Amino acid sequence: MASPPLSTAPSTPRRVVIDPVSRVEGHGKVTLLLDEHNRVQQARLHIVEFRGFESFIVGRPYWEVPVMVQRLCGICPVSHHLAASKAIDVALGMAAIPRTAEAMRRLMHYGQVMQSHALHFFHLSSPDLLFGFDSDATRRNILGVAAAHPDIARQGVLLRKFGQEVIRLTAGKRVHGTGSVPGGVNRHLTRAERDELSAQVPQMLDWCEQAVELVARLHAQNPVLYAHFGSIRSGWMSLVSADGAMELYDGVLRVSDAEGRILHDGVDVQGYMGLIEEATEPWTYMKFPYLRALGREAGWYRVGPLARVHNCSHIPSPRAEGARQRFLADGPVHATLAYHWARMIEMLHAMEVIAELLQDDALLGGELTAALPSQRPAHRAGVGVIEAPRGTLIHHYAIGDDDLVQWCNLIVSTTHNNQAMNESVRAVAREYFDGREISEGLLNRIEVAIRAYDPCLSCATHALGNMPLQVQVVGPDGLPIDSVLRYSDGRMERSNAALQAP
Repeated sequence: MASPPLSTAPSTPRRVVIDPVSRVEGHGKVTLLLDEHNRVQQARLHIVEFRGFESFIVGRPYWEVPVMVQRLCGICPVSHHLAASKAIDVALGMAAIPRTAEAMRRLMHYGQVMQSHALHFFHLSSPDLLFGFDSDATRRNILGVAAAHPDIARQGVLLRKFGQEVIRLTAGKRVHGTGSVPGGVNRHLTRAERDELSAQVPQMLDWCEQAVELVARLHAQNPVLYAHFGSIRSGWMSLVSADGAMELYDGVLRVSDAEGRILHDGVDVQGYMGLIEEATEPWTYMKFPYLRALGREAGWYRVGPLARVHNCSHIPSPRAEGARQRFLADGPVHATLAYHWARMIEMLHAMEVIAELLQDDALLGGELTAALPSQRPAHRAGVGVIEAPRGTLIHHYAIGDDDLVQWCNLIVSTTHNNQAMNESVRAVAREYFDGREISEGLLNRIEVAIRAYDPCLSCATHALGNMPLQVQVVGPDGLPIDSVLRYSDGRMERSNAALQAP
């Protein structure tokens, strides 16, 4: 049975559901609510998995926390590993950790930023950007990139491999390592390990610069698309150093508005709860953080590469800073697809920092951990904040006299971007969705908007788009009007025949 003609538009809203969203971490779905003129009135990104880490971490010994919480994510476990370690350091009263420990942690973290950015851009997003949103879905994947652009695919694989090697040598394993412990780390680099990494630095720096040029070229080739697709205006939040420089491991919180005016600066991370409040909605497991001073409606913001590139006064590495100045030459950039350009600038910065850290002999020897203070703090609670690849990550713990965790609060990067992702989906849906027929290209456009944020929907693992995607249009009487099933190989099946009334 054919879909009803649009001349008989429903008098009450109808709903389009995209479930699941592909080529992102975890499981989520999108619903679009259309009015009687088939215009998008509401767009929602639903997170339908419940993880519960904030509850089951309670009652565990504090020294288990840095290893346990990284199970939140299989792609950025290092970020959780280090944020938890930093929070526990504070809770135990360790004002500072040894220089060797900080150098090893920083090297681990910048290796993580590099490998995660390489994975997301080359494996998950480049197929859309290189082939186009409406290109053949069977080709629009990393295998298609490898066939059509073998040099680009190879560089992406080897950049990520290098970052993973940095993690392995600092954390003990590429995924879910144990290198960071309360008060410091548990290993040094050997001279041979450092030399092996250092030998690859020139090539990695060159490839990172090529990646920046690639994404800049894509923007130049289609400036209208890249400027307007899913574009929304927002404020920004990130860590910065004391002088306002980009800082991914430590620092203070800075918030600026859409025009670049600083709203809050130098905020001690231990007092983040005075800056941020979280709202909940009944249709998703993910919270909606906002600035207390501006309220729920006006106080949402964005985090991640695009926020960090805007929010800092400069990047403290010359090649990345030159790329940042070029990126912002015409003022603030609010386009959602600009996240990819900012991400590659950060990957270059991470590689520059790695190159500098590898020259530090503190990696090869020195004290690994700080001693516990002679007097136990009266109130053992601490906050650890780090700039994960996807944005600002907050871990907050309270520890009891029995050394067990009493309370835990986590605000992961994707949570900060929750409202922004919903706004971007709404912007794309309103521009491209006409309510007439569900096409694969439409589905992909909505996913592209979400994918630009590199969200970790469950903070667990990357999904490479191998799950089927089903969308239904439901009429005002609650009965399905149209249904499309897209398989993992890109095939689409419209099941109108199954929708015939009994």
